[in-house]
Amino acid sequence: MPALDQYRPLGRSGLRVSPLALGTMTFGSDWGWGADADEARAIFDLYVERGGNLIDTSVNYTNGTSERMVGAFAKDRRERLVLATKFTMARDPGQPNSGGNHRLNLVRSVEQSLRQLGTDWIDLLYLHGWDGTTAPEEVMRGLDDLVRQGKVVYLGICNTPAWRVSQMQTLADLRGWSPLVALQIEYSLVQRTVEHELLPMARAMGLGVLPWSPLGGGVLSGKYGPADLARSDGPEIAASRKGVIAATGHMTDHALALAEVVREVAAECGATPAQVALAWTLLDPAVAAPIIGARTRAQAEENLGALSVALSPDQRARLDAASAPAPIFPAAFLDRPMVQQLIFGGARVARAA
Repeated sequence: MPALDQYRPLGRSGLRVSPLALGTMTFGSDWGWGADADEARAIFDLYVERGGNLIDTSVNYTNGTSERMVGAFAKDRRERLVLATKFTMARDPGQPNSGGNHRLNLVRSVEQSLRQLGTDWIDLLYLHGWDGTTAPEEVMRGLDDLVRQGKVVYLGICNTPAWRVSQMQTLADLRGWSPLVALQIEYSLVQRTVEHELLPMARAMGLGVLPWSPLGGGVLSGKYGPADLARSDGPEIAASRKGVIAATGHMTDHALALAEVVREVAAECGATPAQVALAWTLLDPAVAAPIIGARTRAQAEENLGALSVALSPDQRARLDAASAPAPIFPAAFLDRPMVQQLIFGGARVARAA
């Protein structure tokens, strides 16, 4: 397994990043459950001192506190770090143009991020989530303008349907605009439906995948049980970490059963469940860097230990079988023996993808 300072290219770019990214949504207690400044600094320093270089934040995380902390922590080592942030989410609730993917919010959000981070440029800017209203041409031209202005270096996208990402990447290629190089999506043993469309699309389109919530919101760490089962569909940001997990829909019987399989494998490996869950995400060749999020230095230390975990073929097969997503159309249809016979006429043909 790689070490934190064993860097790899991010997607189709030549940018070199660590095999684990440091997520900083936990930096700041503005939402009720994050790390204070001292603990956040300890987590940041641990990651960077071990050779980590990819820091992930967003303009809206903990109401801007996350970016301000990251900017302060990174100030004396800015050149060695890759600072990634995001736009889309509303910065001023109730003001309709303070959120979304349109050019006005894009420009204003980036300017706010530059101020909060205390930097002149953003190394990697993500569209945080598809808004369903802005034209792809407006988004990609607006992003390309920021790259040409020197305010942004590389571009990525999060939480967007595969067909839409493919459309935007094709637009960029055809028109000579800056391409997307990174895809940030939820991916874990709990959430594998991205394997149907998003992961194959990323491989084909040259996007490095950065899984968020690789521990399934913490469920795979083994710290929750049947008494914690809950679901919340309200729009408010929960004031507890468990409430956030419930809001994602991951606090389920299936997730808890899966966490038990992870625990069994961890006992065999001499590792923790969190380390096993992270190590599993690193097995997919499309994955560039899972994003770890910690509220304490001890949690960060544990997560970094995932790079030392080697899963056997049998252990991987057990984890895969326990978490396998149900097939969907058209793959479920095309993979049927009768259809394969009709397509290939009985000939044995190796399929590239």
